[in-house]
Amino acid sequence: MTDVSPSQPDHEPAEQAAVEDTATVAADEAAPVSDEAAAAEATPASARPAPAPTPRAMPVPRPPARRAAVAPLPAAAPDSFGRVDDDGTVSVREGDDWRVVGQYPDGTPAEALAYFERKYVDLAGEVTLLEVRHRNGGASASDLRSTLATVRERVVGAAAVGDLAALEARLGALDAALSEASAEEAQAQREAVDAAIAERTALVERIEALAARDPKSIQWKQTTADIGELFAQWQAHQATGPRLPKSTGQQLWKRFRDARATLDKHRREFYSGMDEQHRAARDAKARLVERAEALASKGEDGIGAYRTLLDEWKSAGRAGKKADDALWARFKAAGDALYAARSEREQADAEESREKIEAKRALLAEAAAVPQEKDLVKARTLLTGIQRRWDEIGRIFPREAERGLDDELRKIEHGVKAREDADWKSNNPETKARQNDMTQQLRDAIAALEADLEKAKASKNAGAIAKATEALEARKGWLKALGG
Repeated sequence: MTDVSPSQPDHEPAEQAAVEDTATVAADEAAPVSDEAAAAEATPASARPAPAPTPRAMPVPRPPARRAAVAPLPAAAPDSFGRVDDDGTVSVREGDDWRVVGQYPDGTPAEALAYFERKYVDLAGEVTLLEVRHRNGGASASDLRSTLATVRERVVGAAAVGDLAALEARLGALDAALSEASAEEAQAQREAVDAAIAERTALVERIEALAARDPKSIQWKQTTADIGELFAQWQAHQATGPRLPKSTGQQLWKRFRDARATLDKHRREFYSGMDEQHRAARDAKARLVERAEALASKGEDGIGAYRTLLDEWKSAGRAGKKADDALWARFKAAGDALYAARSEREQADAEESREKIEAKRALLAEAAAVPQEKDLVKARTLLTGIQRRWDEIGRIFPREAERGLDDELRKIEHGVKAREDADWKSNNPETKARQNDMTQQLRDAIAALEADLEKAKASKNAGAIAKATEALEARKGWLKALGG
């Protein structure tokens, strides 16, 4: 039995602080006071005796208006759930029995009941808080069940006056709802873990696929970026995703780590081999540069050798961008010097060729009369003289100008040659002899066919007449073509 005297100050229970902190208990949930307490409060202060010192009243929390109202607490009238004996002993009714909850000897019965009713209000507020937290979500059902167990320990056998059985019933109903929610949470957690395992497995398979590729075929710049992205996704998933079973998580991480280590090994080997290739190419190109620079004294005559060096340069391989750029600048400068020497010589030749160009153009104007000459012998003599003077003028630069002039003269030469070929064919004695012999043969054949035609006409054979006539016309056509 709890003995509470006026000289002994009342201490707030720890659970009261939790009730005061929440804003979810509705205004209509405050526990009602007894009829005696209401009558005492309605009596004017001047008509009431000075009260004895009593424990400090416990404030009832008032939630903000924006919160949804929760179910009101059941009334805890003193004539229903509490009584006070003459010696200040306070009891609470539990079913058909009464249980002593404490003593309040230095106050009125209304004050004694009010004190223990406030303790009931505190407990009811904790139950209501759990119900509201469950409805609003945000807290896991397993955590709320742990808190519910603690609250239930305080409700059972509590030193408070009120409908404790109703509180226990509410806790039982809430416990059942939380059990169901816990099962759903567990299922959701299992599904989340399965999804997380699938996601991490996909990351592992992607990096293992990269590790399985032929290192020689890998573009390492892009692949290195891909590896970094996969590792960043792994870290983000590990930080924000659900916790995986230890054995599964360790197995997946081992596969990811091993694939990453394999790629890192291949990458180091690739760049090590590339460094060796770069060194070999750099040394080879450095020697080519020295040989190209040594050609400078040959001037234009060194261009052929420089072209050979250029072919060797193309097959030397890469020496790295920085080294390649520097060596190529020197190699190109050596070639530019050789080609510059040739350009200077060609420019000088072009200056000297101006008079030659004009002289050949004058010869072309003179050669324009060759095709007009009807006498073939005179035409050939005129052309031969022009050709001799053309050769005496010599080469012309640039080559494009010389080719253009030569093409114009060559057209005239081809015209004369075609006339000579035609004349030879028509005046060749051997050709004439063969032609005369063929003419005589055709004349003999025509005479024979005419005789055959007369016989066919005499016999009135239409087929023979047609055949002889066709053959006769063909021979006469051939003879006419030969000029006979």
